Amino acid sequence: MKKLLKWIGIGIAVLVISIAALLGGMRFHDGPLEILSGGPFKTGTLRIAPDDWSFLKDRSTIEFQTMKPAQSRTVWLASFDQRLFVVSGYMTTNYGAIWKQWPYYLETDDSVVLRIDGNLYEQRLQRIMSGPEVIPVLSEFSRKYGDGEAASADSVASGYTWMFEVVDR
Repeated sequence: MKKLLKWIGIGIAVLVISIAALLGGMRFHDGPLEILSGGPFKTGTLRIAPDDWSFLKDRSTIEFQTMKPAQSRTVWLASFDQRLFVVSGYMTTNYGAIWKQWPYYLETDDSVVLRIDGNLYEQRLQRIMSGPEVIPVLSEFSRKYGDGEAASADSVASGYTWMFEVVDR
């Protein structure tokens, strides 16, 4: 029994060290890997942002990088009225506070770089808390991702969902 517990302990230690090494190594990776945050973008061609983001209407994710800290992640998106939006839900939950750090980074520096199809767009993420675009944008998220529960202007106004519009720097 002692031997078995020793091997279980060694297995757990190896697993914890492996996960820590993976997450630490991702800080140096050129962008995110699916749900794992990555380091700053090292590749891509700098472009002027389009006036019309409608070409992303059926795209499921995009990558973006915050400046402080220089980290990248993959997010869901919505295109509405030729504009581009991203949201972060669960912001008032305990697990959201742990899992969703990037919206807080934008409070000190809202500059971001989007990477779409190898092109880099220097932009800002401007928080939206109310307005005529809230319901259509949340409806578009529901259409794309099937989360009908989040489609409420109250969730945005209360801070449960943080909505951002991509705007020029």
